[in-house]
Amino acid sequence: MKAAAAFASLIAPDIERYLTLKQALGREYDGVRRVLAHVDLFVTTRGGDLTSDTFAEWCLTLQHLASGTRRSRMREVRNFCLYRRRSEPTSFLPDARLFPPRHQVVRPHLFTNEEVVRLLAIISELPGARTSPFRRENLRLSIALLYTTGLRLGELVRLTFGDYDPREHTLLIRESKFHKSRLVPLSTDGIREIDQYLDARRTRQIAISPESPLLWHHTRRGTAYTGTGLSNAIRPLLRAANIRTDTGRVPRVHDFRHTFAQQALLRWYRTGADVQAKLPLLATYMGHVSIASTEYYLKFIEPIGVSASERFARHCAGLVQTPVSAGGGR
Repeated sequence: MKAAAAFASLIAPDIERYLTLKQALGREYDGVRRVLAHVDLFVTTRGGDLTSDTFAEWCLTLQHLASGTRRSRMREVRNFCLYRRRSEPTSFLPDARLFPPRHQVVRPHLFTNEEVVRLLAIISELPGARTSPFRRENLRLSIALLYTTGLRLGELVRLTFGDYDPREHTLLIRESKFHKSRLVPLSTDGIREIDQYLDARRTRQIAISPESPLLWHHTRRGTAYTGTGLSNAIRPLLRAANIRTDTGRVPRVHDFRHTFAQQALLRWYRTGADVQAKLPLLATYMGHVSIASTEYYLKFIEPIGVSASERFARHCAGLVQTPVSAGGGR
């Protein structure tokens, strides 16, 4: 792997210490490194420090990007400046009020069981193809694992044949988004789907070494799918199954992850589980550093509101007194 170029500006030592801290915390830092490397190079060409003027000039180099991307990169620089101020209180700090506005958050589509069944039926009817003989099996397993585990798309396509433990029924997710590995236990449906898939691979002697990609892509000479490639294969199936969002769009593949989190929360409410005690477990299962990241996937939806209200009524109804109507009281 090509080594990262050294930083050369006056802020280089601070950048190196900041990135070392980010990496030690187990957080994503490759993207941050690229942004700060760009800033470092820009500041170096100006022969000075990071100031309000150099920051404003650097921001002008981002004008060709979407506003959300510009905002994200400017925020990364601001976070670095906040870190730098711990040791240099008078150093420059960008004013976040001048950043581009936030994009409107996309409302995720929550897949229903009926939609997933319809989607699997569409996959089962796909015609065979000489150039992609395992397409149906790959797509069926992809949908099953996305729906029952909430894996990130990148985690799914990086799985190998040996990452599945047939005795413990777990998947080993290696070095994921926050540089953490984890074991993901599978549900009964997930176990059945992956066992059937692997049996088919063994029967046909298709790339069954532990290092082989779990989703075997014949048209790419047996290499793994890319995240983009698998997403592009799934989207036409969603369209064919007539699965649409409230706005009429085809859902994102990432919405399976939202669905998994929401269904877990709804299941806990309906079974009377201690939701607050369960949230750290869900965060670990989904590969999050903290519950705060998991809460992003737990938006309010009507079924959860109803279940929470019913739960409150069961436990606290006796504590709530009905107000006496006017003229009917003592």
